[in-house]
Amino acid sequence: MKMKRTVLTPVVVAFVALATGGWFLQRGADQEKNVYANAQLLEDVLRRVSQNFVDPQEPGVLYQKAIDGMLEELGDPHTVFMPGKEYERLRTETEGQYGGIGIQIGKRGEYVTVISPLPGTPGERLGLRAGDAIIEVDGVSAKGWSDEMAMSKLRGPVGKAVKMKIARPGVPDPMPFDIVREEIHIKAVPSAFMLGNGVGYAELTIFSETSTVELRAALKKLQSEGAKSVVLDLRRNPGGLLDQGGTVSDLFLERGDLILETKSRVPNQNQKMVAVDGDEFPNMPIVILVGPGSASAAEILAGALQDHDRGLVLGRTTYGKGSVQTLFPLADNNYLKLTTARWYTPSGRSIQKPYGIGATEGAVPVEGEEGLTADDSVKDKPVFKTEGGRTVYGGGGIVPDLIVSPDTTTTAERTFLRELGKFGQQYATARLAYAVDYLRRNPTVQQGFAVTPQMVAEFYAVLQRQGVKVDRPVYDRAAGWIADDIAYEITYSKWGEQGARQRINRADPQVVAAASLLQKATTPASLFKLANEYAATHKQSPTPDPLH
Repeated sequence: MKMKRTVLTPVVVAFVALATGGWFLQRGADQEKNVYANAQLLEDVLRRVSQNFVDPQEPGVLYQKAIDGMLEELGDPHTVFMPGKEYERLRTETEGQYGGIGIQIGKRGEYVTVISPLPGTPGERLGLRAGDAIIEVDGVSAKGWSDEMAMSKLRGPVGKAVKMKIARPGVPDPMPFDIVREEIHIKAVPSAFMLGNGVGYAELTIFSETSTVELRAALKKLQSEGAKSVVLDLRRNPGGLLDQGGTVSDLFLERGDLILETKSRVPNQNQKMVAVDGDEFPNMPIVILVGPGSASAAEILAGALQDHDRGLVLGRTTYGKGSVQTLFPLADNNYLKLTTARWYTPSGRSIQKPYGIGATEGAVPVEGEEGLTADDSVKDKPVFKTEGGRTVYGGGGIVPDLIVSPDTTTTAERTFLRELGKFGQQYATARLAYAVDYLRRNPTVQQGFAVTPQMVAEFYAVLQRQGVKVDRPVYDRAAGWIADDIAYEITYSKWGEQGARQRINRADPQVVAAASLLQKATTPASLFKLANEYAATHKQSPTPDPLH
C-alpha cells in the first residue's frame, strides 16, 4: 500500500515453503532441528490420513487444509492463502471493466459484514446498512468467507444482478436482496453547505485519489460563504487510499506533526507519516463526526486531529480497522496475504479493534452507563494523553471525545422495521416508486415540504401493491419514522445527495450538537471547554479534559 510521505515496503522475509512435502528454514542448528522434527511429524500425520482414513483423501487437498487451518488459528481474518486462480480472478475483476454494489466490507466473526454502504450506490439505495452480515450470495453460503472471496463474488459485470441474503441485528429472519451491479464512481465530498451562524458542513465519504483536492475546495468555498468553523462528517466513510488519509490530515496539522505510525516485527515496516505542508485552515474550530461506519483511513484522520487537539471528535466509536497487509508470492503462482503491522495514532493508540468485536447499530447498552454501548464504554480501556494533555482512550477504534447517539427508534418503529426484514429490498423499491410518482404529480414541490397523513396513507397502498404486507396497525404506529423516510426519498430524487443531507441534518442529534458547540467556539481550545460544559449538562461520557 503506497503512502506519499512514507512508503510501507513489503519486506522479503524468511518464510516456510511447502515444496514436495519439505519445509526449509535458514535458522540456527537447534531451531532447524526442531522445525525439521515438527515438519516430519506433520508429514507423518498427512501420510497416515491419506493412506488410512476411512474416506479417500487427496494429499494435495490435505496440505491445503493444513495451511488453511494454520492461518485460521492466527485469529486474523485479513491473513489468507490465495491460490493462483483465486488471486488472478480477483485481480482481473478489480482492474477490468467490472461493477459492484457499492459497499465496504470487513470480516466480523463467521461472516463478512457491511462496514458502510457508499452513498449513491445500489447497495445504499436498496437499503443495505452498516452491520449487515452477508450470509449467502447467489445461493451459496458465505460462512467462513474471507474479505477477498466475498469481494470476488459481489463484483461482476455491470448490469448483472447478484442475489444476497443478509442477517441484520434485531431482525429475526434473513433479508433477501437482488441488486444489479453498477460501475461505481464515488464523489469524495458529495455534500458541503452552510448550517448557519458561521458554521459550515462537509461530508467526506471516501478516501479516493481526489479526496484532498475535493475537501480543500469545499472548505475554501464554505469560508467564502462565511464559515468560521466546520463540521467534518466521516460517519459514512469506510476508508480507502491510505496516502489520502495522510494528505487530508495534512490540511489541518502543523508541519512535522505525526499523523500515523506503523509498528511491526519487521524493522523496515516500522514507519512514520508526518505532515509536511502546514495547517491550511489555522485556528478554525472543527468537529469531526464519526460512528461505526467510520473505518481505516477515516480513523487515521480522526485519531490524528484528536491527538493533536486540532478537532473535537463527536459521535460513536469507530469500526476499528488498523492493520497493514503484505502480499507474498509463493510457489506455483500462489499468494499469502499476511498482516505484518498495525497502525497507531500519534499518542500511541492502536486503531485495530480486537477481532470479533464490532461496532453495530444493535450494540448492547452497558449497565450503569447511560447512553453507552460496549463499544463506547471506556471501562478497562487504556488511557492516553493528547498533545495538550487531554485524556483519550485506546482499545481499538477511535473513541469520541463526546459520545452523542444518533436518533433512536421507538419500540413501535423497531417492530415495523423487523416486519420489513421479511421483504428485503422490496420496501426500498416501493419507496422509490412512490417518490417518483409523487414528483410527477407535484412538479413544483418546494424543498422542506411537509409529509402529510394523506401521503403516509398513499404509501401504505404502494407497499401493499409491491407485496410488502405489513399489518396496518403496525404501520400506523411507525408513522413518524415512515414520514421521515418518505421525505428523504422524495428529496433525494429531486435535489440529490446534498439536498437530502441538508434535510436530514435539521433533525440529526449529532449534527445539531456539533453545530451548537461551533456557534460559540472561536478557537479549538474554546471548543474543548464548551464540549466539557455540554457533556456535564447532557450527561454524556467520556468527556474531554480542558487543554492545559
